[in-house]
Amino acid sequence: MTNPIDDIRFDEDGLVPAIVQDARSGLVRMLGYMNRDALERTITTRTLHFFSRSRQTLWKKGETSGNVHHVTDVRHDCDGDTVLVQVIPDGPTCHTGADTCFDEGVMFRAEDSPGAFRDMIHELSAVIASRSATPVEGSYTSYLFAEGIDKIGKKIGEESAEVIIASKNDDDHALALESGDLIYHLLVLLEARNVPVESVLAELRSRHRARTG
Repeated sequence: MTNPIDDIRFDEDGLVPAIVQDARSGLVRMLGYMNRDALERTITTRTLHFFSRSRQTLWKKGETSGNVHHVTDVRHDCDGDTVLVQVIPDGPTCHTGADTCFDEGVMFRAEDSPGAFRDMIHELSAVIASRSATPVEGSYTSYLFAEGIDKIGKKIGEESAEVIIASKNDDDHALALESGDLIYHLLVLLEARNVPVESVLAELRSRHRARTG
């Protein structure tokens, strides 16, 4: 039986770049390098392993931090010189505590790009989460968390009605405004119930794949 790893074109140092992608959200979390041993262990143990070029040693992602990355899918590109690894992580990927190692170094981002919208949703979710963990006096978000699920649910009902009214009145600006309010309150509800926004994005992605697959 042919070993699929034999299809990989390792470079002159015996390494292949590995792109790590969140299996649920599609977020690219990091890029690392694997030698044959690291790739084999990633597949057989279903946990992410790399080869450190600086330390010249094999290492398991999350072995020290506890943020182990559980592997769900491993595949190579058409040339066999790059590996894509999909994971479900137990925690942040970056040593800074961010979910992705590409969290800070934005060199260009179009305001109307899908990635910009996703990043904005994640940024807003992070602010909402901080208001839940550390309430701020005078903060409307902190007020909603203090009032609880019933109050948040009531606001979602009110904002949903406002969205419908705006759409019936053929008012594009009002529709955008009320839709923003609805999305905000929905993110507050998700945080109150400890449901990650990634779970919602993963569900939407799964439905999209089912329709287009």
